[in-house]
Amino acid sequence: MAKNKWFGTDGVRGVANVFPITADFAMKLAMAAAEKICNKKHKVAIARDTRISGQMLEAALSAGFAAKGVDVLLLGVIPTPAVTTVTPDLDVDMSVMITASHNPYKDNGIKLIAADGYKFNDDLTAELEFLIEKGEFVFDSNKIGSIRKDNSALEKYEAIALSTAGEKNQLQGLKIVVDCANGCFAEIMPKLFSEMGADVVKIGCDPDGFNINRDCGSQHVDAMLDKVKKVKADIGVAVDGDGDRIKVCNEKGELIRSEQLIAFLAKYLQESGELKSSPVVSTVLSNTGLEKFVLNNLGLKYYSTPVGERYVVEKMRQEKGVVGGEESGHIVLSDYSRSGDAMMVALVLAKGLKFYKKKMSEIFPLFEFEPLVFENPRFESREKVRSIVANSELQNVLAQCQMRLQGVGRAVIHPSGTEPLIRVWVCGNNECLVNEISKILLDKIEELR
Repeated sequence: MAKNKWFGTDGVRGVANVFPITADFAMKLAMAAAEKICNKKHKVAIARDTRISGQMLEAALSAGFAAKGVDVLLLGVIPTPAVTTVTPDLDVDMSVMITASHNPYKDNGIKLIAADGYKFNDDLTAELEFLIEKGEFVFDSNKIGSIRKDNSALEKYEAIALSTAGEKNQLQGLKIVVDCANGCFAEIMPKLFSEMGADVVKIGCDPDGFNINRDCGSQHVDAMLDKVKKVKADIGVAVDGDGDRIKVCNEKGELIRSEQLIAFLAKYLQESGELKSSPVVSTVLSNTGLEKFVLNNLGLKYYSTPVGERYVVEKMRQEKGVVGGEESGHIVLSDYSRSGDAMMVALVLAKGLKFYKKKMSEIFPLFEFEPLVFENPRFESREKVRSIVANSELQNVLAQCQMRLQGVGRAVIHPSGTEPLIRVWVCGNNECLVNEISKILLDKIEELR
């Protein structure tokens, strides 16, 4: 598989106006994508989240595509899952989502989405990087693309969401706190739950271009937890700026980890008759307790993938999985969306609560977590992170540790795809061994710093 310099597990990301998140790079990326990808329909859709730099990057991308003869549809501010869901119906060669997801407003990023609504592989993005570095773009004065606004994508997504929800008032009697991180779901998510009959209390629903993810949303859940307790809600939901990540709490304001949510969704869909023998998919960083619950309690197959939502989705497609996700909060319900979709997940969770007629604290936890150590040492750059993770000494130590954990747990060292962090993850059924292994790995990383 090709190596990428700028593309991580979720596109290109960094500080806006600092390479590679510059207008110049965005324009060149668009021209490269126009040459490599947009050669059938000669049409692309561009969407963005609420951060202030999104309009700058939207303009640069639009100029790059139009200069290469590609027509541009501007979808405006809509969630990432909405883009992946409706892209196949837009008659485009690809879509672009401008977002830095859960990061602060100063950051931004560029995600590329294929015509079928799924993400491109590393080989394709490596080819785009080659074209950008080469920089030999040719232009034709007779081939200049148009740029126009298109509001149909959000309307289509809302219609799909409402059809998924089913009966109009089936969430009546449910009080829900919704924290939309001052991002893409600020308008549509409270609206949908209200239309479904729920009593909705809003947080983080007033984006101004600078407050996305600031002290709110999936990365800052204290406001949600406090509000749930204050208003005596049944459930609290916090999403991130582009709407593909979710955090949930019970009526006591206690956070419920993503592995528990994945287990609940599989259990509910199975017991309500919507899911038969479909496997559950998660990453190597998910607690090993989830795997045992799926295998032993639900009687379903379980698959573990490398870190990254893209790998979860790929495995779900291969194995016809309906429920999958990451411990970070990306949860995928493939019957409803092609990527992590916080609103669809929240909707199905709410329907599940009504199905069981129990408080969340009476349902969760579904299983006990096995001992886990998860540390994220930070470095000065992502280049330094890649260098240390690839170091042969560290890889040899990791291999020895994995041998010791064979059959009782897992050890993973993974470079973050979005920040200069090394994720060190050790989990298993023996707490002493887990602590010992994690110390060995962390000490070795510090030695190589």
